[in-house]
Parts: sequence; structure tokens; C-alpha cells
Amino acid sequence: MSDNLELFREDRPAEPRVWTVRQVNRAVRLLLEQTLPQLWVTGEVANFRRQRSGHCYFTLRDNAAQLSCVMFRREAARLPTDPEEGMTLRLFGGLTLYEARGGYQFVVNRLEAEDAGGIWKLAFDRLRRKLDAEGLTDPARRRELPEFPRAVGVVTSPDGAALRDIVAVTRRRAPWLHLLVCGTRVQGRGAAAEIASAIGAVAARGVDLVVVARGGGSLEDLWEFNEEAVARAVAGCPVPVVSGVGHETDVTICDLVADLRAATPSAAAEAVAPDRSALTRRLDGLRQRLARGLGAQARARRWRVQRVGEKLVGGVRRVAGGREDRLAAAAAAMHALSPVATMARGYAVPLDTRGRLLRARRDFTPARRFGLRVVDGSVRCIVAQENGR
Repeated sequence: MSDNLELFREDRPAEPRVWTVRQVNRAVRLLLEQTLPQLWVTGEVANFRRQRSGHCYFTLRDNAAQLSCVMFRREAARLPTDPEEGMTLRLFGGLTLYEARGGYQFVVNRLEAEDAGGIWKLAFDRLRRKLDAEGLTDPARRRELPEFPRAVGVVTSPDGAALRDIVAVTRRRAPWLHLLVCGTRVQGRGAAAEIASAIGAVAARGVDLVVVARGGGSLEDLWEFNEEAVARAVAGCPVPVVSGVGHETDVTICDLVADLRAATPSAAAEAVAPDRSALTRRLDGLRQRLARGLGAQARARRWRVQRVGEKLVGGVRRVAGGREDRLAAAAAAMHALSPVATMARGYAVPLDTRGRLLRARRDFTPARRFGLRVVDGSVRCIVAQENGR
């Protein structure tokens, strides 16, 4: 640095050294970088531009002045979204000089909105509006969870408290439930892509539903679950997804597109694991209802059989009684027409010795033997003489 700052020394020679433009700019750059500490500066953002290289350029201004700023690709990649025009920002970084143009600029290492979480809230709202327009946050598209799942996929950190809570709850409530854990990072650069990939991978293993979980943290800690890649993986999952990210007060984009939002990872486990005790009570209740129902049904059918039997017996009796009456009437009619009834009125029937009916006077020749049938028997007779008339 001493060579580059020779221009500023008190004991310079009588004949001044001639500097090149590059040397001057480099000396000024080093002076700025080495004498001014890193600092915070606040102002309104203007003309924010994100280049294809990933670097961001913008102006920070107030009522009296403006400052050119640059945020290089590494730091810019941490931004959840680009700040809006006129948004008040707080920047942390240091001054430097861009030697090629001779203009100084503020190199930003960290960017924050003046209100806490402002830049994050802006990114959240932008993505939510986009997903709302596509219908991905519409409650009508949410699917019902299977009542009795056999296998549940879990996407979370393999070393986090969230997984321990989920395992503890499912073992207590439904020890038969199979958990297929797909461990992934849940925070840091690239974690969102890992989470999205894990959701697709575990869903392809034949699980009945997927739980996406993470313990509590700050808005920035939970930000991976506000990334578009995670939101689209959840929305496109072929089986229902339960989001159990953070605590009850934390709301993420993942929560909004999931089929069910649980306040905590433990609550997510309770939502997917049927309670063994509750199932036992339910089965007991169903068993009692079944017994009562079968008893009532048996009594009802017994009563119906009894009624049918009574109707059948009554019908048979009516039919038999009617036929008996008709038979009696027929018998009476037949009796009235029978010779016996006639004989009972004092008539007799003459029959020859062969039992043939003697009808006319010519059948009664003198000395002919014949029988006379009367009501209580028969009488043998002989014709004494023929009546002349």
C-alpha cells in the first residue's frame, strides 16, 4: 500500500512522480477499502437491476444524495426476491472504487428492509399472488387424507427434533404405521431443491401420504419452505401432503398449497396417525351397535314370521271353512235328490230279483217275485193278480 499511496506522503521528492490513471484509481481504491470500516447505510432503493451474471446493481438515495451499490452473485443469491422501487433498505458493506471507470460504489454484503422481514414478506406476497392466480392455494383442490394409512413418507432433516417428534407420536398412536423417511437439508442454499426432490422421491415409493416437516425458527430459517420449487413439488405430489413446518404462528407457502396444514411436526403426526385408543373405543361402540342392531332385526323378523304364520293359518281356516260349507251344501242337495230321502217320505222302490227297477205296470205279471225297497230295508213281494185297469 505504501507504494500506491506515495502521492500522499509529506516527504515526496522535489520532482513529483507522474502517476498513471490506473495507479491513481488503485491508490484511491485501497485508501477507501483499508481506511473506512465496513458500515451500515440506509436509504431508498432505485433502479434495481439483476444482471444475467447474477450480480445486482442499484442506487441507494435520500433527499440529498445517492450512492451507487453493487451486490455480487454470491450475496445476491441469498435474496428471496428483488426489492421494490422506493423501498427503504439497510445495507451492510464497504466502499470501493471501480478502477475502470473511476467511480466509487458500495459493495453490499447484506441487505435488509427497514421494517423487520420486509424483503422476505415481499417475496412471500409475490409468490403467493402467483400461486393464487394458478389456483394452487384454492381450498377446493385439497384432498382428503386416508383414514387408515399403511405407509407415510416423511421429508425432514434426519437429525432434527421434528423427526424425533413424529416418530414418538406415531409409535404411541399407531405403532403399526410404516414411516419412510427421506432425509434432506431444511435450511441453507440449495435446500429448497433437495426438499422438492425428496417429496417426489418418497411419493414414488408407494406411500399413502407425505409429511413435510421442520422445527421452529426465524422467517429466514424457514424460508426454504417459501420457495417456489417446494410449493410446486407439494402441489404436484400424487398423494396428499401434510405440512408441519415451524410453530403455530409460522405460516409458509408450503402450508398454503398442502392438503393439510399442521401447526407443528407433532400435530402433523397426530393428523396422519389414527389413535389406537380411539380406534378401540370406536370398535367397541360399533360392536355394541351391531349387537343391538342384530337383536332388533331378529325381533322384527320374528314378529314378521309370526304375523305371516297367523295370516297363513287364518287363510287356511277360511279356505277350509268355505270348502266345508260348500261341501255341506252339496251334500244336502245330493241328499235331497237321493232315493233314500224320497223313501223317507213314504215311497218305496220295486226291484226285480236282479235289482233292476220295475217302472211300468207291465213289469208286474202275476206270480212275479220282486223286492220292494223301503227306507229302512227291503220287503220280498209276489204279484197275486194283475189289476185289470
